[in-house]
Amino acid sequence: MLQGTPILVLKEGTERERGKGATSNNIAAARAVADAVRSTLGPRGMDKMLVDSMGDITITNDGVTILKEVDVEHPAAKMIVEVAKTQDQQCGDGTTTAVVLAGELLKRSESLLEQNVHPTVIVRGFQQAVQEAQRLLETEIGTPVKPDDEAVLLDCATTAMGSKGVFGSRDELAKIAVQAVQKISEKRGDRIVADVDQIKVGKRHGGTISDTELIAGIILDKERGHPRMPTEVAGAKIALLNSSLEIKKTEIESKINIKNPSQIQNFLDEEDKTFRKMVETIKASGANVVVSQKGIDDVVLHYLAKEGIYAVKQVKESDLQKLARATGAKIVTGYKDLTPSDLGTAAKVDERKVGDDDMTFVTGCSNPRSVSILIRGGTEHVTQEVERSLNDALKVVSSVLEDGVVCPGGGATEIDLAVKLRKWAPSVGGREQLAVEAFAQALEVVPWALSENGGYDSINTLIELRRGHDGAGANKNVGVNLADGKATDMWKLHVVEPLRVKRQALSSAAEVAAMVLRIDDVIASKKSAPPTPGAGGHDH
Repeated sequence: MLQGTPILVLKEGTERERGKGATSNNIAAARAVADAVRSTLGPRGMDKMLVDSMGDITITNDGVTILKEVDVEHPAAKMIVEVAKTQDQQCGDGTTTAVVLAGELLKRSESLLEQNVHPTVIVRGFQQAVQEAQRLLETEIGTPVKPDDEAVLLDCATTAMGSKGVFGSRDELAKIAVQAVQKISEKRGDRIVADVDQIKVGKRHGGTISDTELIAGIILDKERGHPRMPTEVAGAKIALLNSSLEIKKTEIESKINIKNPSQIQNFLDEEDKTFRKMVETIKASGANVVVSQKGIDDVVLHYLAKEGIYAVKQVKESDLQKLARATGAKIVTGYKDLTPSDLGTAAKVDERKVGDDDMTFVTGCSNPRSVSILIRGGTEHVTQEVERSLNDALKVVSSVLEDGVVCPGGGATEIDLAVKLRKWAPSVGGREQLAVEAFAQALEVVPWALSENGGYDSINTLIELRRGHDGAGANKNVGVNLADGKATDMWKLHVVEPLRVKRQALSSAAEVAAMVLRIDDVIASKKSAPPTPGAGGHDH
């Protein structure tokens, strides 16, 4: 073999980046994503307007929504988007914080890489720093709260919504969120479980944000099945069916031979008799409201209307399950099996016009394990942003109820961790100590961005915060007061966040930073060209 002849192992057109070039390119891409959402952090953060390929507009301040809507191409940047998604699923809030933190960790790593610190050493240092930070959160920074401490739950909900576009109505929305979560939370052994999926959130534009209401029951976006049915049923006894009230068609093709006209009449009478029987069975069970997941024949609807029974058809399975939890009904497969003990109860079932649509309200359930929130707002964009804010608030309140620990917001937790990790770093020793110090420095990006977005001098704010957390009269709860840019006790300002939000943001930011740092070789295959139209699927 000739010396110096390059051996091509990869397919033609494959791009390859190796070593430091690959690492710095990945870090740059990840930082670009983090910088894009940094300006949305905190109550003074700005909104982004996103226009998708179909021309639909989203206006939001929510980190995860921005990153989901933006079509990110770079593979390393996609990993940062995943951080935001995980944070959203686990905690609901803190998506922007997690992404900004990941970006800052990579920025600090870059200067270490330039000093020839090996990526695995940096990763090891980060892992040690995260472990220590989690320990500090649990033992020193977090404050335990009782599940019935409504004031703290309200503070957590208002803090979660503080950065969203619903600022004016956030106190009312926070109350709704807290009440909703308290209603659906249940004790299992010695712990509390609050499953936010049991809260049905519906939205209709029209009215104002302050018309948003919590309903102790379920809203179905369906109207009654027949115009002659009553529009309102008081003292409702509700039957939930997940089968249809129709005559089943046979699976195989079938024909009926009829020899004379009277047989046609018999055939039709038999069909009618079957329909009557269905209605009689339902009436005999004592039900005056029927909710079916499948279809109901028009003739059956007519007979139900005659009997004064309110019926709704084609209801989603998830709504049927929520109705069962709210009213205490059992979901029955066949109408023949319906007994009085299967029925659920509600004070009232009625049809109301909301905006342009008729909706069915099942209200006044005695002890609902599932509730609804109906969001109102001037335009569709407003209702969508309220929905995003409420989702954050609901998840935050549920995580406080489940974990029972909160910590101060406004950058106080991050700055406290930064101060304590800096003191702890020398005990780590070796080159990992540099990585721990870099981690501590990266944590300061949160208060930095908060004060920058508030229009204050970030450096002065940071110096003041460090002084507040270190030295004489140190207070772990001192954070950025965005009313005047000064360092203030966050508990006095009622700015508190669940411990879970901070814990998750730290671990996922460190994990994604570690993943990006470990990559030293990017091999990208050539993109396949789209098929030419009219090619008929053949290779040319």
